[in-house]
Amino acid sequence: AEYMREALTNPGQGYYTRRGGVGGDFVTAPEVSQLPGEVIGLWCLSEWMAAGRPAAMQLVELGPGTGALTDDILRVFKQLASLLSKCDLSIHLVEVSPKLSETQAQMLTGGKVQSNPEDEAAYMKGISKTGIPVYWYRGIQDVPQGYSFYIAHEFLDALPIHKFQRTEKGWREVLVDIDPEAPDQLRFVLSPSSTPATENFIQPEETRDHVEVCPEAGVLIQRLASRIEKDGGAALIADYGHDGTKTDTFRGFRNHKLHDVLKAPGTADLTADVDFSYLRKMAQGKIATLGPIKQREFLKNMGVDLRMQVLLQNSRDSATREQLLHSYDMLMNPKKMGDRFHFFALLPHHRLTPPHKEHNLQSKSPLPPVAGFGELLLK
Repeated sequence: AEYMREALTNPGQGYYTRRGGVGGDFVTAPEVSQLPGEVIGLWCLSEWMAAGRPAAMQLVELGPGTGALTDDILRVFKQLASLLSKCDLSIHLVEVSPKLSETQAQMLTGGKVQSNPEDEAAYMKGISKTGIPVYWYRGIQDVPQGYSFYIAHEFLDALPIHKFQRTEKGWREVLVDIDPEAPDQLRFVLSPSSTPATENFIQPEETRDHVEVCPEAGVLIQRLASRIEKDGGAALIADYGHDGTKTDTFRGFRNHKLHDVLKAPGTADLTADVDFSYLRKMAQGKIATLGPIKQREFLKNMGVDLRMQVLLQNSRDSATREQLLHSYDMLMNPKKMGDRFHFFALLPHHRLTPPHKEHNLQSKSPLPPVAGFGELLLK
């Protein structure tokens, strides 16, 4: 975990801090296509309406990358401005990389931002091109409380993981060490005895022989669960992952190719699949969880095919149509992102089970289904 944290976020040599993490080692869905962002924007609106249209709504994105996803969401909000006319809307971005926050500011506000004094929670603020206030923070604890939608798109897979191996002597943590044969190289070793992480992070009912655990993701889920329980709203997590079935998923990417995770630290993107079963446990029953559901199912349930037809009809030239079809294939093809990428939601319990009323025997109208997680009948 320490190795991964240093390689990615070391202030001088970390992959994200130095390169801004954008520049071709991996491609995220919002950079492939506008469709995921539009769909997530609609999902937020759908849940906002199901909650009775609260007077204020915060859109909070964790690790917003280039800002493309928030930009696509804002376009949907603008197109449906009449719906949101009475809602006080604000954007809150959690970003540690100075380089990336500049990229986001350029995309969302055209670069019109100002730095805040040290004692303010947000380190930067601006107004989006569509007239909505945007704030930047270093951590989620700095984002104001309130009715919010939290979006974590390819955010959790870059948080540091601990790795554990089952041995005859019990669980041992996988650590990174200098190779005595080649002092300029690193190697994996097993801890000689149990470590504090082994004691704390292995679930007693674990059946796998090799496990990756991301405690930071657990802490984040607990924070989100407390906020959603108290203030309402929802969180939508989209990432590569599995439901407690996979074992060794730690890998590195450089120039779109797999890269040895121990070679040239700080020059490659390191990532591990998200274990959604662990996230569900970490929510500790405070809130309801839905998913994980495969990306292609989520997008299909959200009416992505209809939107695709409209985009194809409106495209003027064959190059644009080619690009649209190519990006659709990237998102939906089971061999590409379609089956490997998953959506997972955190919602207040009352969103799925109506409060139990002894006196009220007349059943009220049933709760609307949560978009994306079941088939929607398009009216």
